Amino acid sequence: MEISKSLCFFLLLLLLFFVDQARSDAINGDSEKLHRLLHLQKRPWKQQEEAVINCIFQKPRVREGITTLEMKEKDYCSGEVTDWQKNLQNRLISDAIHVQSLQSRIKSAIFSGDTHQISDSQIPLSSGTRLQTLNYIVTVALGGRDSTLIVDTGSDLTWVQCRPCRLCYNQQEPLFDPSNSSSFLSLSCNSPTCLALPPATGNSGLCGNGNSSSCGYEINYGDGSYSRGELGFERLNLGEIVIDNFIFGCGRNNKGLFGGASGLMGLGRSKLSLVSQTSSVFDGIFSYCLPSTGAGASGSLTMGGGDFSNFRNVSPISYTRMVSNPQMPNFYFLNLTGITIGGVNLGVSNNGALSLIDSGTVITRLTPSIYRAFKAEFEKQFSGFQTAPGFSILNTCFNLTGFKEVNIPTVKFYFEGNAEMTVDVEGVFYFVKSDASQICLAFASLGYEDQSMIIGNYQQKNQRVVYNSKESTVGFAAEPCGF
Repeated sequence: MEISKSLCFFLLLLLLFFVDQARSDAINGDSEKLHRLLHLQKRPWKQQEEAVINCIFQKPRVREGITTLEMKEKDYCSGEVTDWQKNLQNRLISDAIHVQSLQSRIKSAIFSGDTHQISDSQIPLSSGTRLQTLNYIVTVALGGRDSTLIVDTGSDLTWVQCRPCRLCYNQQEPLFDPSNSSSFLSLSCNSPTCLALPPATGNSGLCGNGNSSSCGYEINYGDGSYSRGELGFERLNLGEIVIDNFIFGCGRNNKGLFGGASGLMGLGRSKLSLVSQTSSVFDGIFSYCLPSTGAGASGSLTMGGGDFSNFRNVSPISYTRMVSNPQMPNFYFLNLTGITIGGVNLGVSNNGALSLIDSGTVITRLTPSIYRAFKAEFEKQFSGFQTAPGFSILNTCFNLTGFKEVNIPTVKFYFEGNAEMTVDVEGVFYFVKSDASQICLAFASLGYEDQSMIIGNYQQKNQRVVYNSKESTVGFAAEPCGF
């Protein structure tokens, strides 16, 4: 009898220990299985006025040859968005078209072996980009004048609007005027650089009409937007770092949803990208930390590597190799080897799966079979909450009205070489309704099993993502983004 009482007492103590441990894990947000999503009802579209006030960029930081630029969300600085909820919904629609374009380009390149001979009807977006999905901007100095540029790892040519301009959209800064710059030089249409335009723009260089011998460029977008002009050399200042004879596009005829920015910064892999042109200074290394969605939120774009002590990453940087794809050499492909939800491994394949990491895609895309497993496991671990109708490309939605915070399963991506990326809590749910009555799992399915999976910018928030072109690696580390 005494033994029975002692056993019961021991079991009771053991039970109390596990209950207390579980409670402690819940409070501390157990990093392996739970995240805490705070302030569900404080959404960014309620804060437009504060956003505009906080859109003055701070001066770049320079340390031992490494330049860090402040990065902000384009829509919060444009002053053009009045209906934030509609804006976020429209972004999903644009994202679907953007992804369709990328898949078309990849498929066409694989079967043809030459992306430059594909007709416009086969490629809805010749640059692989839809403007509304490009969310982040930085400010640089071109020819001694500030230019705010949209950042895109899926584009190569950097360009700005130039005076005189036959057709220009509205921008916040004065147009760049090459006639007022002593460091500007026009680039000849017979130069090797002009002949190298197709990988960067999807179109061959054009010789000017009449007596003009300048190298013309043309970039067309699927929504009718475009930039056309000529290539030139100019002095580019990234903080205190000066890049002489930087090749860029001087846009004389431009149309599109650029949100008041002066142009676009191309961080792709072709010879004309900013990364390639500055490789002698920054060793082909750049990184970014995309901020959470919110008014006044800042992230950073860092050019250069070596000493990463100025980063604020809270986990070590883990690296995976870039997968070489001769048919699509300008994109950043990785080998995805696994996905876990709350510690449960979904499995990808024995050899991994070719995946594209892209700052121009918003929502991460998974193959249909992997997405079905992803959806089922997430719903299993997030049971007990009221469901909500799907929206656009998102079909796993919940009604969290009245909740101030909820625990959600940790989502992790694993890549070849034991690299891993833990999706930040801000990158798991997409808010369709401001009152949290319709928030959706921020992942979507591709149409076919043979399509390439895409790691979108929404899942890259609060991550330090490091690109090293010389070593052909990409690194990931958790970081509370700021400047």
